[in-house]
Amino acid sequence: MALAISSLMSHGRIATGLIANLLSSICIVFINKWLYVQYGFPNMTLTLIHFLVTWLGLYVCQKLDLFAPKRLNLSKIILLALSFCGFVVFTNLSLQNNTIGTYQIAKTMTTPVIIVIQSMYYKKTFSTKIKMTLIPITLGVILNSYYDVKFNLLGIIFASLGVFVTSLYQVWVGSKQHELQVNSMQLLYYQAPLSSAILIVIIPFFEPVIGEGGIFGPWSFSALMMVLFSGIIAFLVNLSIYWIIGNTSPVTYNMFGHFKFCITLLGGYILFQDPLSLNQGLGILCTLCGILAYTHFKLSEREEGKSRLVQRP
Repeated sequence: MALAISSLMSHGRIATGLIANLLSSICIVFINKWLYVQYGFPNMTLTLIHFLVTWLGLYVCQKLDLFAPKRLNLSKIILLALSFCGFVVFTNLSLQNNTIGTYQIAKTMTTPVIIVIQSMYYKKTFSTKIKMTLIPITLGVILNSYYDVKFNLLGIIFASLGVFVTSLYQVWVGSKQHELQVNSMQLLYYQAPLSSAILIVIIPFFEPVIGEGGIFGPWSFSALMMVLFSGIIAFLVNLSIYWIIGNTSPVTYNMFGHFKFCITLLGGYILFQDPLSLNQGLGILCTLCGILAYTHFKLSEREEGKSRLVQRP
């Protein structure tokens, strides 16, 4: 009886974590888009607020002993902090200037770009099956972008820059965690305030600070509450991702990611009335098939690798 109750509680915690990640990941996209469309809130300033709230949240977490900070040399993570700024700013600019569908589909190009970077600069090899899955992913992104009724060249440029910098960031995060022997929360604990400091220096050159459109401008109470809520949700996204990776299998994490992808696309078309042509629909379907195939082959190869290790005398 005690075992059954323990198992039920464990499944309940996992379900709660997955639901929290689902709601926060979808909410952050829609809230940010709403802030850009309805209030015209400045992009980099919103990113700065997200970083500060994330650092404050992590500070509370370490005080609650949810993780133990590890002292790091800031010079070793300065490039990582810069890429963190770039990836969030360009991704938000993509969201600001594209439909949610194009924004979401463009992000799937991160996988092909990471494979190219790791192949060219880290001499990592990938199987032919994995490489072949990049064809439908790329073809789907091109189809969706080309037939997007609200095609925006500036939005595509921001999306492309976002994909490139995000790919660099993800590659560097993996290598830095291995090099410094830290987990994602320990790394983010130093990275968030350092990235905030970088943005504080940069923002005055690109966005107003006071007056109309500035962080200290005449914003309504509802706009400020939405910005604060957006920052809290951004922190919850980071926290729930960390929890899911630590408490579920790679299969659960990846499959749940695909589910969020579909829900976010659907929500964009419903909430913001983004038009969807037949060719765009085919592009989305093509990309989704490529993502599912990539996940299937990647997880199969991982399991084969584990089997070989177990069988080795």
